[in-house]
Amino acid sequence: MVRPAVMFGPDDAFLTVILKLLQRLPAYPLFGSGMTKLQPTHVEDVAEAIAKILQRTERDPITLECAGSHVYTYKDLVRSVALAAGLNPVLVPVPLTVWHALARAAELLPSPPITRNQVELMQIDTVASPEGLGFRELGIVPQQLEETVRLILQRKRAADAT
Repeated sequence: MVRPAVMFGPDDAFLTVILKLLQRLPAYPLFGSGMTKLQPTHVEDVAEAIAKILQRTERDPITLECAGSHVYTYKDLVRSVALAAGLNPVLVPVPLTVWHALARAAELLPSPPITRNQVELMQIDTVASPEGLGFRELGIVPQQLEETVRLILQRKRAADAT
């Protein structure tokens, strides 16, 4: 089974969207109960892993699971982003059937804010297997999600100051 990775970075469409919604909405809507497990990884860590793999002299194929150092539930991830931003949101579980209906309607728009595929992905745990090879074998220490949230906020403050 192929499990899509959840990647983040300073200018992404994942953390920045969560952060903007947390800052703007009085309550944050969760996908279902928010218990889907995610192990997000920084895009630069994945790029470094690819570069190191391409530099290998061995030609035997290997499979790497490039996952961050922490497994979150979606609810805990949102809380962690909020905490790093100094926010204390009200988290509201929204049934997945409602999300599917919203996504179906949104897909009629020229640039939908959410798609049914995204809703479906939020129903699948995306975590690395404990026995799999990953960043550790390449000597990469995964960057922390919360540090990237702080970087996003610093950049925003600097842009607002100019």
